[in-house]
Amino acid sequence: MATTKTKTVWYCTSCGNESPKWMGRCPACGEWNTMVEEPRQASSKSVPAAAYRSERSKPVQLNSVEATGETRVSLCNNELDRILGGGIVPGALVLIGGEPGIGKSTLSLQIPTHCPGLKTLYVTGEESVRQVKMRADRLGGNSENCFIYSETLIDNVLEEAKAMQPDLMIVDSVQTMYAGNMDSAPGSVSQIKEVAAQLLRFAKESEIPVILIGHITKDGYIAGPKVLEHIVDVVLQFEGENKGSYRILRSIKNRFGSTSELAVFEMTGSGLREVSNPSELLIPMHEQGLSGTAVAAMLDGTRSFLFEVQALVSSAVYGTAQRSATGFDVRRLNMLLAVLEKRAGFHLSAKDVFLNMAGGLKITDPACDLAVICAVLSSNFDFSIPADVCFAAEVGLSGEIRPVAQVDRRIGEAARLGFKKIYVSSFASTEHCKDDIEVVKVADVPSLVKKLFR
Repeated sequence: MATTKTKTVWYCTSCGNESPKWMGRCPACGEWNTMVEEPRQASSKSVPAAAYRSERSKPVQLNSVEATGETRVSLCNNELDRILGGGIVPGALVLIGGEPGIGKSTLSLQIPTHCPGLKTLYVTGEESVRQVKMRADRLGGNSENCFIYSETLIDNVLEEAKAMQPDLMIVDSVQTMYAGNMDSAPGSVSQIKEVAAQLLRFAKESEIPVILIGHITKDGYIAGPKVLEHIVDVVLQFEGENKGSYRILRSIKNRFGSTSELAVFEMTGSGLREVSNPSELLIPMHEQGLSGTAVAAMLDGTRSFLFEVQALVSSAVYGTAQRSATGFDVRRLNMLLAVLEKRAGFHLSAKDVFLNMAGGLKITDPACDLAVICAVLSSNFDFSIPADVCFAAEVGLSGEIRPVAQVDRRIGEAARLGFKKIYVSSFASTEHCKDDIEVVKVADVPSLVKKLFR
């Protein structure tokens, strides 16, 4: 008896584009090696994500629409509320992504246990109810209003949520959920799209906010099709090293607030602790008089804080000098070392240079260039920089020191923490700076060296 061969189709995991055959490069988004094979869906009972309203709508004049502010629900977490724009909006679909072990499930379980006023339905597809209970006991808090539901079929999850009518629903994780009307396996492109569309439709119809936990790929992107990030209202991503204690929750997309916000947490034995003032934890925590350290005034989004840059310069043991950077782009480090050699005359090509950002942070702000150069020179000269001095400026290829954005906020943060002197570019505007901190303006690297290491 002949068997019927299942028809398959190739999907792009980046954009969701469909193709009858495999291609090395997706013709829609141009990404390489993103095509995966899945069974073709003969008929689907699903409804597009945008069609969650049953009645047909009509065009409305924009001037006649009443602009009322969105009511927000507090999650009893100041850092999380701030990054969401003041709390979560009813009917919002929030996606939280991050590496394994970074703290996604910990944060999602801390919300109902530390906010007992919210009736929360916690749907887990990765753990049993007993495992979640053990983790909740470790985190502490009051869990009397948190209901755990271990299920992976999205139809049962939505049926239970409609009957329960919670104030908040958390799904951990979206890759483990599957729809019964789809033949593909959980975590596939079609399943993730269908599950996200059904959850969006449920959130908009019931006005119940939903938080999704999402995995990420080895490249650091949220697993599944890119359309998943387009469907949801808010995308938050955890950053930080698993071995370090600090975690940064960054807003990538937010339809109800700013995307220039970040929240800082510290991983402890009892869960994630809010860090309302990260500068006090990232500034030097050692005795004074150590060479190779400098403090940078960084601005990430709309939040300014200070952290320590550590450098070690030593004679090269092997024939080729080593260049290593933790939390900093090694290519930018090589560029700054070339500027020191070409424009300032420091011979560092035969020396090993190691750079480290304190706290396990990953720094991309160009305002840290000046602190990196000063830390390298401090280690090379074995000359310690005073602990009450910080830096905030970008270094150009010609050796000039360039101004950075919002320098007044950086100077204000340094003055609040008790720093007495800050080095900035001579072209920076510092008219509204505080008087209790000395602002030293430098034009290029040679003038910096004369003023700092004289």
